[in-house]
Amino acid sequence: MNEWQKKSPLEWETYLNKLVKVAVVEKHEYEGWVLTVDPVSASIVLATFPENESVSISVVLGHAVEEVEILKEGDDEMKQRLSCIFAPEESKAYSPEELEKRKNNLKTWLETNHIPITEQGESGKTLCVAGVLTIDPPYGPEECSSSNEIILSRVQGLIQGYLEKNQ
Repeated sequence: MNEWQKKSPLEWETYLNKLVKVAVVEKHEYEGWVLTVDPVSASIVLATFPENESVSISVVLGHAVEEVEILKEGDDEMKQRLSCIFAPEESKAYSPEELEKRKNNLKTWLETNHIPITEQGESGKTLCVAGVLTIDPPYGPEECSSSNEIILSRVQGLIQGYLEKNQ
């Protein structure tokens, strides 16, 4: 087991969002921004941004790592860019006002269609359908959760239709 593999997850966390140079066995080197480190294998996931391409992802296997050198700290813009790499295309940040509007519009629409809906949680951000399904912000089909797959599927379909109709 090499020195890199002996580090703890808290030590690896200090490398996140930083530009590093990774030296591996047989004198190879890799350079990129650290997205994450796998806590089981100690493998490093690096992102680079080559010209004319959006992003390139590399995985350096933990057992091969000999040394990791930090070249540059990531600024807020780079941290944001790295955090969005694996986010779904349609995901976007909503302001608290937009979330409240989405919640109220969906709640009103569900009530209009005679679907029993309540708000739950300390801040009332989670919608609850008939006590068996919850809908979290930003109130789309992906945010529905239920142990009853039939209800889950039907409510997700209703919400998807509602969103398509109102866009």
